[in-house]
Amino acid sequence: MNILHLDSGIFVEQSVSRQLSADIVRKLTQEADATVTHRDLVTQTIPHLQAEELLAEDKPLINELIEELQQSDVLVIGAPMYNFTIPTQLKTWFDRVLQAGITFRYTESGPEGLLSGKKAYIASGRGGIYSSGDAAALDHQESYLRTVLAFIGITDVQVVRAEGLNMGDEPRAEGLAKAAADIAAIV
Repeated sequence: MNILHLDSGIFVEQSVSRQLSADIVRKLTQEADATVTHRDLVTQTIPHLQAEELLAEDKPLINELIEELQQSDVLVIGAPMYNFTIPTQLKTWFDRVLQAGITFRYTESGPEGLLSGKKAYIASGRGGIYSSGDAAALDHQESYLRTVLAFIGITDVQVVRAEGLNMGDEPRAEGLAKAAADIAAIV
């Protein structure tokens, strides 16, 4: 099994999403023989996409990122919620790997993802609770990630979520315990 592990939490040492994504990778590698490619989108910054890069004939960074994704069987994404969505560092990665004719194609019946058969785990850290209640309407993080992954054909997505991290000691402990239980249940 080939695992592509992406981290995008800007608080490198204190990031809950990084801790969760590392725990997921650890669990997966205990269950099966695996090769892990880790890309830290914060310490190995990818610049924002520019028109020149997108229009260039030679696209070394785009090609490298797509090749890593194509060769993976499993994608583990450490994605904290920042301002109701994903970090810009993760968005720049998606801006490069969503490439017409390579990771998806347009057909008469609409877009078709070309990377089917892969599994994705999203390790999400959230200061509040956005999976239910009135605040659920503010969640543009998980909905975005599920949408872009499905767009390229990755529809087998499992979210490991730690919520309530900034709501006090008890909600934080509950959120971390739930995430740990979800990771333990990964087969």
